[in-house]
Amino acid sequence: MSTATPSPRRRRPDVERNERALLDAAAAVFASSGVDAPVREVASAAGVGVGTLYRHFPTRSDLVVAVYRHQIDSCAEAGPALLESAPTPFAAVLSWAHLFVDFLGTKHGLARVWEGDTAGFTALHTLFIERLVPVLAEMLDEAREAGEVVAPTTAYQLIRAVGDLVAWAPQDPDYDVRHSVTLLVSGLRQEQPTTWRPTGAEADSA
Repeated sequence: MSTATPSPRRRRPDVERNERALLDAAAAVFASSGVDAPVREVASAAGVGVGTLYRHFPTRSDLVVAVYRHQIDSCAEAGPALLESAPTPFAAVLSWAHLFVDFLGTKHGLARVWEGDTAGFTALHTLFIERLVPVLAEMLDEAREAGEVVAPTTAYQLIRAVGDLVAWAPQDPDYDVRHSVTLLVSGLRQEQPTTWRPTGAEADSA
């Protein structure tokens, strides 16, 4: 009597296409309207019915988590692709940073829809760090080798800095986060001043 484990059933291509379309559409809608956007808006953007959306993602939190994982994969895959297609490694880093801005919008929304599930949110945050820090580190290394990045920063520091800039965006409609991120990343092309320390009278009064 055979004890072989049956192979997992493959999903139909149209089911996979619908799910990817939903995730891409939801990512775009969440980036422009926030994670509280009506599900009808997501379904319309994906070109499917609301019933199809709910068959794939029964709750809003299911959808947001799936988009979060989908965007982690997209950001991770975008790094090497941008290094291949962008005119320079620095241009690739800047494009990736702007892509990361959209991802962070979903990440912040995830914290709201997953209130009470600290362990689950922490696990996804760990996945985000483990996948994306190495990708950005490789891009920064390429830009340094090309002489386009000279500032002494790590990929983790840059990811945190971009995250801090994005955190202000929902509170101020006049704040252009992409402009701020562009200024931040452009600063990597310049030698940085030495750390300021108080001297003389300043040191005496400190």
